[in-house]
Amino acid sequence: MASWGKLTFAQKKCVSATGKLMQKTEMTTAGARIGLAISGGVDSFLMLKVMLIRQAIMPFPVELMVLHINPGFDPTSHTPLVDWCATNGVPAHIELTDFGPRAHSDENRKNSPCFYCSMHRRKRLFELCRDYNLSHLAFGHNADDNVVTFFMNIAQNGRVAGLSANEPFFDGTLRVIRPTMLLDKKTVIKAAKQWKLPIWENICPSNGETQRDEIHDWLRTLWRNDKRIKNNIFNAITRQQVDLTSKKV
Repeated sequence: MASWGKLTFAQKKCVSATGKLMQKTEMTTAGARIGLAISGGVDSFLMLKVMLIRQAIMPFPVELMVLHINPGFDPTSHTPLVDWCATNGVPAHIELTDFGPRAHSDENRKNSPCFYCSMHRRKRLFELCRDYNLSHLAFGHNADDNVVTFFMNIAQNGRVAGLSANEPFFDGTLRVIRPTMLLDKKTVIKAAKQWKLPIWENICPSNGETQRDEIHDWLRTLWRNDKRIKNNIFNAITRQQVDLTSKKV
């Protein structure tokens, strides 16, 4: 039996779907050095657990490193992640910032708090990838995130686009990947609970009050009485984004 023990149905689905997407989009090659952007939420923590299993399964060696940017609402919130990484032997860079409070201050008058905070955190993650000579930066976005992003881009930017599973940045020196993009949120939550991952609460003042949340609520209303609508939307958008990514690689 493997070191991670016997997997439940939800856990197997997470591991297999992630492997399928990684293979289809050629996410990694031998010697890849992958930074895992871990916020402490269920999506990114689930990705961390799954990527550790995939690392053991892959036919070639890759390196994994946790990157956590604490936005500054609670300076100690990342303690469970530090302990988990130490227990599981995962190297990690944990950094405390003030991006969150600054995003909700008078300093940020032009942009939404989420845009300001995420922009600064993304910039810092890119800098860390450069400093640690990482070849990949992985985010834990799932199928639900892809669908919401798709409709956000239509409503706010007038363009048809979701999330890319595998995208080059900085002339190809870094690739941004989303290994768990085939997974629906329900499966992610179920598997994370079964693995007893030490997820902590998001205490950002804007949590649950963003435009992304509004679009997600609208989508839930759309498919509330007909599960087929949800499945059709998810399958269509996921297929499109994966096919686009596959053609670009």
